[in-house]
Amino acid sequence: MALNKSMHARNRYKDKPPDFAYLAGKYPEFQQHVQTTLTGRVSLNFKDPEAVRALTCTLLKEDFGLTIDIPVERLIPTVPLRLNYIHWVEDLIGHQDAGERVVRRGIDIGTGASCIYPLLGATLNGWYFLATEVDDMCFNYAKKNVEQNNLSDLIKVVKVPQKTLLMDALKEESEIIYDFCMCNPPFFANQLEAKGVNSRNPRRPPPSSVNTGGITEIMAEGGELEFVKRIIHDSLQLKKRLRWYSCMLGKKCSLAPLKEELRIQGVPKVTHTEFCQGRTMRWALAWSFYDDVQVPSPPSKRRKLEKPRKPITFMVLASTVKELSIKAAAMGWDAVEAIAVVRAWVEKILTDLKVQHKRVPCGKDEVSLFVTAIENSWIHLRRKKRERVRQLRELPRASEDVLQAMEEEKNSQKSESNNSGCENSKTEDSEMGIMVPDEGVHLTTGDELPEESAAKEECGEHVKEETETKQGETSLGKGSSNAKEESCSSEESSNLTVEKEQSPKETSRCFLFKCLMNVKKEGKDVLVEMHWVEGQNRDLMNQLCTYLRNQILRLVAS
Repeated sequence: MALNKSMHARNRYKDKPPDFAYLAGKYPEFQQHVQTTLTGRVSLNFKDPEAVRALTCTLLKEDFGLTIDIPVERLIPTVPLRLNYIHWVEDLIGHQDAGERVVRRGIDIGTGASCIYPLLGATLNGWYFLATEVDDMCFNYAKKNVEQNNLSDLIKVVKVPQKTLLMDALKEESEIIYDFCMCNPPFFANQLEAKGVNSRNPRRPPPSSVNTGGITEIMAEGGELEFVKRIIHDSLQLKKRLRWYSCMLGKKCSLAPLKEELRIQGVPKVTHTEFCQGRTMRWALAWSFYDDVQVPSPPSKRRKLEKPRKPITFMVLASTVKELSIKAAAMGWDAVEAIAVVRAWVEKILTDLKVQHKRVPCGKDEVSLFVTAIENSWIHLRRKKRERVRQLRELPRASEDVLQAMEEEKNSQKSESNNSGCENSKTEDSEMGIMVPDEGVHLTTGDELPEESAAKEECGEHVKEETETKQGETSLGKGSSNAKEESCSSEESSNLTVEKEQSPKETSRCFLFKCLMNVKKEGKDVLVEMHWVEGQNRDLMNQLCTYLRNQILRLVAS
């Protein structure tokens, strides 16, 4: 599967791959390597090193004005991959945000015969480069390529001893602070690994291109893992001599142990990325000892941030909005507009649920609320109420004689003093753990006992919902025990609420989720959107959305 869509956003080949037919017509040295099918499709044999070299030289000439020579016996770089690395280094050092006059200096460890990274960096961005090389043939070709492109004032190619990475290369550059280093290390530890034996998943198709390169370019003791670890150990000594250290990796399995090594060594800034092009994928690791550098997000996190998430929505129809407006006017609210009416009812429901919310700036013709849910107060309310009632029923109850004696005592106290006597008797009742209505007085669900009313105000939605749904069914006089039990459960809920309110710091330490709620017009209707921000579980937001919708519908039905 082609990976071109995942190329770096600024890579010129992302949306416009090379036109082989056009290039073949313009460059005769490239034309001799292309093949044209009967249908007119032009293709290239990527297993032919001569063809791969011709493509690289042609692209550098056509798109960057660079003329290079590469021996077939040495590594032939692919231009889109190298360009991906250059653009990522631009992101690391903030090249796009800096002015043109800012001088950037970089190091290319093992520049190769093509010297492609310094040539691209100098041509595109005017960067200064120190390019190191251990192989004689590669050194000579690299020096020649720099000179024939008139870039000797920006690129310095130096020959270094075997196994030399950064320390020896910077001995003569003691006063210079470099912005970055780049490296395309030898990927393999031995010949068998280079041929894919015991190192390539057998389910993967074979490579679509030829593997060129000298011994020092493709193999090193311990492979890329040990090679990059040596760079890490050099960086621990050099530290702030370079703002960013970076390396390309040929195997994804090398990424985790190298990141762990950096963690063990206490390196403060670490990031990584993926280079995608054609059928090839590479990885890169970067680290810094500077605190003020901007760290680009890894590709996995970046994709998650960029991936649009559909909001959870529900629609409030125009007829429903009209009924809600009537009820809002009856309650003395100022809301007139459809959006304001729905917003007011949503805010009331959230307040009853004790869900934190505040209005935030938004666009025209909409209202936005930032919602923070601390606890799940909207699920299974009826079941929780029934469970409390069931538990109260199992408590031991007073005998009929005791109830009658208490009733007589309460009536006598009422005759002595209306207010004080009533309070005393109810205090005694509450001490006994029961609530008894006055004998012979029938209370409907609209007439509540003083204690029950107060408790229900404390409880909020838990009891209010139950009261509204039972309205007009029966009087409490037919079943005084139900009134007693509901009252007790209300008091119990009230006590729990008070206890929770006494420790707000505990509830503010964590939250279930946060979301942004938008209320806006959709024709004559009103649309409510809930956009996920962060939290434990997205399903919780879905539950709250369903509860809000059902409560609004229930308001109209009642």
